[in-house]
Amino acid sequence: MPNEQPRLRGVEKYHPLYRLNQFPHGFAMALGKELVYLLATRNSPRLEGSDWEEIFARCIGAKWCPSNVGLDDVVLEQMAWGAKTIKNKTPFDVKLVRLISGRNSPAYSYKVNDVKELPNDELGGKILSIWNGRVAEVRKKFSTVRTVVLIKGNDLSEISAFETETVMYDAPEYFWQWNDRQNLEGYEKATKIHRFSWQPHGSQFTVIEDVPEKRLKLRIKRPPLVRQDAVLKSVAFDESWIEIVQ
Repeated sequence: MPNEQPRLRGVEKYHPLYRLNQFPHGFAMALGKELVYLLATRNSPRLEGSDWEEIFARCIGAKWCPSNVGLDDVVLEQMAWGAKTIKNKTPFDVKLVRLISGRNSPAYSYKVNDVKELPNDELGGKILSIWNGRVAEVRKKFSTVRTVVLIKGNDLSEISAFETETVMYDAPEYFWQWNDRQNLEGYEKATKIHRFSWQPHGSQFTVIEDVPEKRLKLRIKRPPLVRQDAVLKSVAFDESWIEIVQ
């Protein structure tokens, strides 16, 4: 059988540590504890993007390594995540979220200084190609690349979380047009659904993502605020720890 292919060792496909959007056992309670701790130690119920990156990494036992690209802020084995936070009044029910996904500058990447001179679809294709290039570079290093999104209510009393695959987009599947605010919007040709927005001033690229019905939902009871003097007492603070240099 001259066409028979040999069996090779060490080329098996990597299997993710858990299925997409099915967070590992214990994750929900670990996240809840992180949020209770955060609320107990901050005067205002705020949670920034870097907080979420670090919290998510701890909850799954991964390494937090903030990235300029924003696609591999959290790393575990051959898996990488970009982490996004969105504020919404109804995190349990919201259907769509807008994910700010970097600055895609045709001027920097393609030396296109007057974007209005290009046909809409050609400009949109260049914007997508910048995104696709970033994704391709990250996928060279990791077998699985995902985006993990935290949707937070106004006071963090309700939150939801979900994952989505970080994918590249096929430019011919979309058409682009300028809106009344002079931002460029990308739509699926097949469905006419709005999927992307791009701002020429600042080059901000936004992906409009469907939120799955099956998402992690947590309701958090706000704990009493821990006083500063109580924390200092608990660590046996001594004034000798502080050196006034100037």
